[in-house]
Amino acid sequence: MDASKHILFYDIASRPPATTYAPNPWKTRYALNFKGVQYKTEWVELPDVTDTRKRLGVPANRKHWDGSDFNTLPVIHDLSTGEIVGDTYEIALYLDKAYPNGPTLFPPSTTALTMAFNKQIDAIFTNHVFLCVHGIPFNPESFEETKKSFLFRTRAEKWEDLNCEGEERVRKLESLKTALGEMVKIYRTGGPFLEDTPAYPDLIVGAWLQSYKATLPAKEWEDLLTWHGGLWAKIHKALDKYAEVK
Repeated sequence: MDASKHILFYDIASRPPATTYAPNPWKTRYALNFKGVQYKTEWVELPDVTDTRKRLGVPANRKHWDGSDFNTLPVIHDLSTGEIVGDTYEIALYLDKAYPNGPTLFPPSTTALTMAFNKQIDAIFTNHVFLCVHGIPFNPESFEETKKSFLFRTRAEKWEDLNCEGEERVRKLESLKTALGEMVKIYRTGGPFLEDTPAYPDLIVGAWLQSYKATLPAKEWEDLLTWHGGLWAKIHKALDKYAEVK
C-alpha cells in the first residue's frame, strides 16, 4: 500500500513516551490492528484535543453536564478515501465497510446488539473510574490545564476530591468485581471470547481492561486478573496480538 494512503489515527498522548491509555482510543487501536489496516498514530496532548477536532472539521460527539461541547478522541482520517470519522463506534463500523477483506468486527446482524453491549460495558467501568483518576499517566507539562478540565467534567472543586482511598476504595473495588461478575454469565464458553472467534464486543472489554491496567495500582490490577476464575486475564492475554502501539 502507498505510504501516503494510510489511516491517521488521532489518539490522546500520555506522558512521554506517548502511548495509549484511554478506553475509547484503545477500542479503535484494537480495531485497526484487528482489521490489519495500515495506520499511523498522531499523538495529541489533552489540552489540544478540541482544536484538533475543529481543525479536522469534526464536531464534538459528546456533551458536558452543562450541555456544552465535549471534544474527545479518537478520530481517524482515512487518506485513501478522504473520510474523517470522529466517534469510536462509528469508526469500527466504517472499518468493516471500507475494509471488508479479512476479519470482521461485526458479524452479520450484530450491530445493534454490539451497541447495547458497548453501553453496558462502558457504564460498568465508567461508574468505577474514580479508582483510576489519580493513576492516569498525564503529561506533567500540561497537567495543570488538564486538571482544570477534569474538575469541570466531574463538577469537583479540587483535585483531591477525585481521589478514592481507604474503605471507600475497598467498597468501590468490590462493587466493580460484583458488576463484572454479572457479565461472566454471558461468556457461555468460559472465554476468552463471547463467541468462538473475537469480534468488536471482545475488543470493547479488552480496551477497558487496557485502560485500567494503565491507571490502577499494580497490585489492584493483578488482583482484577484473578477475579471470576481468571476470565479477565484470559481476555487480556488473548487480545495481546491486537495491542501493538504504532
